Amino acid sequence: MSVQAQVMEQMKAAMKSKDTVALEALRALKSAFLLANTSGSNVDLSSEDEIKIVQKLVKQRKDSAAIFQEQDRNDLADPELAQAKILEQFLPAQMGEEELTSAINAIIEQTGASSMRDMGKVMGIASKQLAGKADGKAISTIVKQLLS
Repeated sequence: MSVQAQVMEQMKAAMKSKDTVALEALRALKSAFLLANTSGSNVDLSSEDEIKIVQKLVKQRKDSAAIFQEQDRNDLADPELAQAKILEQFLPAQMGEEELTSAINAIIEQTGASSMRDMGKVMGIASKQLAGKADGKAISTIVKQLLS
């Protein structure tokens, strides 16, 4: 079942249970899918495109929550975090730190990277291989640790 179909099923359940936070998050995701379907030349989104859209929305929610928390506005941050948690269920399982470190070590050995100068090369390959499985910020942090 595609992510879009799962979203529709979850929306129906959220409407029946009157879960406004979940409904708001799912409507935003459905809107992003519709916008992506109508804006591009390709009619159907691939599963990779769907995951990228979900990742983008989760990142937006987390960034907003972080800003609200910096301003001591937990009343606004809590709904954002709740929506991010709801949207994360449509993402593939995230890699743990140990698993991510070993995958990046393999990429570093494969590319022959030895210093921070090679970070761009490693990040390019790592971002493609680990797309959807790990956050870009986490990948970047581990690459910096391993290359420095």
